[in-house]
Amino acid sequence: MKTSCHLAQINIGRARAAMDDPVMAGFAARLDEINALAERSPGFVWRLKTEEGNATALRPYDDDCILINLSVWESPQHLKDYVYRGAHAQMMRQRREWFERFREPCVALWWIAAGHIPTVREAKERLSYLQMNGDSAFAFSFRNLFPAPRGARAEAAAAGRALQEQT
Repeated sequence: MKTSCHLAQINIGRARAAMDDPVMAGFAARLDEINALAERSPGFVWRLKTEEGNATALRPYDDDCILINLSVWESPQHLKDYVYRGAHAQMMRQRREWFERFREPCVALWWIAAGHIPTVREAKERLSYLQMNGDSAFAFSFRNLFPAPRGARAEAAAAGRALQEQT
């Protein structure tokens, strides 16, 4: 059965050095492998990438050390399975070698209409909203997943906006 919604995710990291610096060598050496694993994973739909096959050259923030990852998945479980199992999980355990710790959330999830490709601007807005307001149906974390919208909420997700609560 096809679902009307997919899960979009943004995560950012502040690299400890430039991608061509020896500090980042372990990360850079496995990037193609991990991206290919994502694309082969059950539930994978799409990921942001340049002609080089990754998004490390993109600098959507004023801080040039911030790298962005943006992808779409069929469900939270598909994304969790990719992130927390196998080779990606191994890289997650090593992330402090390559990335500084953020004080605020650096991952945001939100529901989108199936077939919609989120923009970097949209993703940044969702992450910023989560950082300022905490988990909500507009942007949430793995710790507090919100269910996929149905009916009017699904239509709002398709239009890329939050449905205002009726009071």
